[in-house]
Amino acid sequence: MKLSRYGLAALAASAIAVTGLVVISRDATPPRVDHPRAAAQPPGSDGQPDRSWVSSTSKATAIEKRALAAYAGAAMRVEKDNPECRLAWNTLAGIAAAESNHGAFGGAKIGKDGVSRPAIIGVPLDGSAGLHAIHDTDGGKLDGDKTWDRAVGPFQFIPATWNRWGIDADGDGEKNPQSIEDAALAAGRYLCHSGGDLGESRGWSDAVLTYNQSVAYAMKVARTATDYADAI
Repeated sequence: MKLSRYGLAALAASAIAVTGLVVISRDATPPRVDHPRAAAQPPGSDGQPDRSWVSSTSKATAIEKRALAAYAGAAMRVEKDNPECRLAWNTLAGIAAAESNHGAFGGAKIGKDGVSRPAIIGVPLDGSAGLHAIHDTDGGKLDGDKTWDRAVGPFQFIPATWNRWGIDADGDGEKNPQSIEDAALAAGRYLCHSGGDLGESRGWSDAVLTYNQSVAYAMKVARTATDYADAI
């Protein structure tokens, strides 16, 4: 779960959202945001979308191919492991657009290995205006900060949440939050755990509002995800 100063990279380039912070009271009913139109899962096999689909959909949505393939591949793998979740790739794309401009925040680029460079690292969670205070939990291993935690990677996980949900999706032997494949699958698993059935508005809202406690954020993600679905 997460909380940021603004929640949207598009609204404030200086404040990337922070995945992994519990901010919603279990005694309160979170607001509901209508879920986006779910884009159909792409053709493909073994968690890999068809290359021709990636190429044509990349052109239609203006999402870089490696990032798009990561979202689609993650949704395909989640569908196989947890079909009741009904996670669509365009929800992952909508979140990644808000969090890091698809792994390109601050001039970063996704390399041939799927890793964003330079590393995408958020502001220190030091309790300043709009931020919770989260003291270092990883010895600076993931975020380079031994005093405060910072959100990391294209999906902006805080280290403690990455330590629980991180996964080696690209098969390189490392769970790397800067890897678009690793981060997309970790985010998909986290969303399904948080929301249950993302094919209906209550589950989708619960998942995304747990990811970031901001109705404006959830609405923006829903609009962006629907735009991607409408583009193809």
